[in-house]
Amino acid sequence: MSLLTKYGPDSRIVAGGHSLIPMMKLRLAQPQALIDINDLTDLARISVEDGTLCVGAMVRHADLLASAVAGEHFPIFHDAEKVVADPVVRNRGTVGGSLCQADPSEDLSAAFAAVRGEAVIEGPGGRRVVPIREFFTGPYQTVVGENELLVQLRVPISSSASAYQKVERRAGDWAVAAAGAELRIEGTQLVSVGIGLTALGAPNFHAPEAEEYLLAGPAVDERFAEAGRIAARHCNPVADQRGPADYKRHLAEVLTVRALRRARTRWHGNNHQEEG
Repeated sequence: MSLLTKYGPDSRIVAGGHSLIPMMKLRLAQPQALIDINDLTDLARISVEDGTLCVGAMVRHADLLASAVAGEHFPIFHDAEKVVADPVVRNRGTVGGSLCQADPSEDLSAAFAAVRGEAVIEGPGGRRVVPIREFFTGPYQTVVGENELLVQLRVPISSSASAYQKVERRAGDWAVAAAGAELRIEGTQLVSVGIGLTALGAPNFHAPEAEEYLLAGPAVDERFAEAGRIAARHCNPVADQRGPADYKRHLAEVLTVRALRRARTRWHGNNHQEEG
């Protein structure tokens, strides 16, 4: 924290560097000082504390992908990490770096939004906890202040199932579109649901209107299909080299349905004895 205070807004944190270094090469970022935090090993742990999955901001993508405890409780993270870039990036890039970059096409932001994660931010005034759904203030912008550091991501563990679906032009590319879902079912009723969207212009990477529609209704294909249509109507994709807006809106619908169905399949697979 002292180095951030010393160098102020002209400094940048570097851990994996896979976002910052290319931006510096293109002169899109020109920090006067780089603060290397790779020695902060306390920020590189994955643990369960008081019923909460805790992921340090310095955790590498490869470590989250390999984490049995993360995969057991939130398979959405394994789904997403499998399609994050390539092994070189996954071995060095960090979870915290990805979220702080706040790229609209970044995968983990939607995954953490779907499961309603929390960001732990530390600064001169102490620690504060911000819901991931309030963490992003716009493309490439977050609530992390100039002298603050994202130190951890937290996700309360509950009985749920989750999944992530992505369309990309080639393996390891940024998403054309992607969707994540987390749900909990009692009998046939869907009693808890979260939907995250990537590269689709969804505010804070989630689809609250589709979630509201699904709550307390049966977890059936007809309702999933309508939720997909609602998610598509309320997102605002931008036409670019990856495709026109109408195509991306179509993907929002299709991928939302696929993520919900896959999460439902996992729920029934994990709860077949109880339900039987």
